[in-house]
Amino acid sequence: MWYRPAMGTKVASTVAFVSVVLLGMTAGAMLAEAAVLVPYWQSLSATEFFDWYGLHAGLLVDFYSPLEVGSAVGALATAVLSSVRSRPDARAWWIAAVLSLLVIGMFFMFFEEANAEFADRSVPGAELPAALGTWARWQWGRVAIGIAAFVAALAAMRTGSAPREN
Repeated sequence: MWYRPAMGTKVASTVAFVSVVLLGMTAGAMLAEAAVLVPYWQSLSATEFFDWYGLHAGLLVDFYSPLEVGSAVGALATAVLSSVRSRPDARAWWIAAVLSLLVIGMFFMFFEEANAEFADRSVPGAELPAALGTWARWQWGRVAIGIAAFVAALAAMRTGSAPREN
């Protein structure tokens, strides 16, 4: 027989572990962006900001996209694996998955357009502080959701590793 239950448990445990790591990395990276990068942006003149953003926007996308997508895919895969196996941690994994998808959804709800406006310098210099303030508020929302997804995954790991009563 090609499938062994013990092998399936190891695969599920590995996927869950990788998912937790990705969720934690994503939440931490979004937190760093909100707490470090945004205040730096806000300290720059409009010209300096647009020049910086023009040089680095692609790097930000290349860094954040795989983390956020990987987190969502990992959480979703772990939720499915836990559900198929009727594990007690399935509900927490579904919460983590939905929250991870919401992080991605927020990109399309707000960040895609805002980032494009920064990239093409269509925000008037006098309006840039307000635009960056709005961007920061949305980012802090994403940070909160990302941390909640990470906490849900940690709770799932704790629930999944708890001894079962017979």
